Amino acid sequence: MSKHTEISTLGEFGLIRHLTEKIELKNQSSLKGVGDDAAVLDYKEKKVLVTTDLLLEGVHFDLMYVPLKHLGYKAAVVNFSDIYAMNGRPKQITVSLGISKRFSIEDLEAFYEGLHLACEIYGVDIVGGDTSSSLTGFTISITCMGEGEKEKIVYRNGAKENDLICVSGDLGAAYMGLQLLEREKRVFNGEKDFNPDFTGKEYLLERQLKPEARKDIIEILEKENIVPTSMIDISDGLSSELLHISKQSNVGCRIYEERIPIDYQTAVMAEQFNMNLVTAALNGGEDYELLFTVPLTDHDKISEMKSVKVIGHVTKAELGSYLEGRDGGEIELIAQGWNSLGSQS
Repeated sequence: MSKHTEISTLGEFGLIRHLTEKIELKNQSSLKGVGDDAAVLDYKEKKVLVTTDLLLEGVHFDLMYVPLKHLGYKAAVVNFSDIYAMNGRPKQITVSLGISKRFSIEDLEAFYEGLHLACEIYGVDIVGGDTSSSLTGFTISITCMGEGEKEKIVYRNGAKENDLICVSGDLGAAYMGLQLLEREKRVFNGEKDFNPDFTGKEYLLERQLKPEARKDIIEILEKENIVPTSMIDISDGLSSELLHISKQSNVGCRIYEERIPIDYQTAVMAEQFNMNLVTAALNGGEDYELLFTVPLTDHDKISEMKSVKVIGHVTKAELGSYLEGRDGGEIELIAQGWNSLGSQS
């Protein structure tokens, strides 16, 4: 039987010390981390980027199938992704938790193990946070601070007519991973002796449970001296993110079905679920890939990047935002990504 130490044995401040005492600061901009009334950061000539994310048990994650270590990793990475989407570099995070009585110290150690792993891989410091009791399960709030050069920070509103629309990686896998986990959960609820079989579907599970932020793409763009005209990370689905860029840049867009990058496992899973593959790629969300636009003059450089694919181009606003199908027909893009504030059955 796994160890279960009551949080009350340490108290709030003892718990914070227990979870953070081994933190070592890595970034020069982290002057003071955990242990005082506030963190002290020094960015000198760099611009400071700040993003925050709130994750609620039962809304954003289900602990029936999400290991706490994976949850800690993912909670950090999704914030790093927002900083990379500004063409910046994440440097520090603060971590605030709402904890119900059913959680033990060992549970939180597992969560922090995931956090530490993500921060170690991406070179980010944990510099503060807060904890509180919760009556509604596990609540996570992470704020990430990063840095960017004034001339290289990329916004959503800079796309220009004739720019190329580019996307990193592949799309739809995280959504298919979620569908797979939800299916197995429904089966588990009706069986006593249940052993889920995920053979051949490991990539889908990894994309859902342990996503990665595209630090590598930002580094490649810098190496090639390419500064995107606009950029966003794909958290709510390709269609929604394209419409964000189109609206804020006052442009339209054309993307092509045949160019949307989709992994083989995603295609197989969509067929098993009898789902439209393109719909999953457009609206699934949680891919945390980078969607960005670049001038037409960067076409040759972009074409040589293995992890980036050109999927369309920017048009005039009055031409609207459309997907051109393999048959040549056009479908208007609609924001159908997941919405936590929408109606829930």
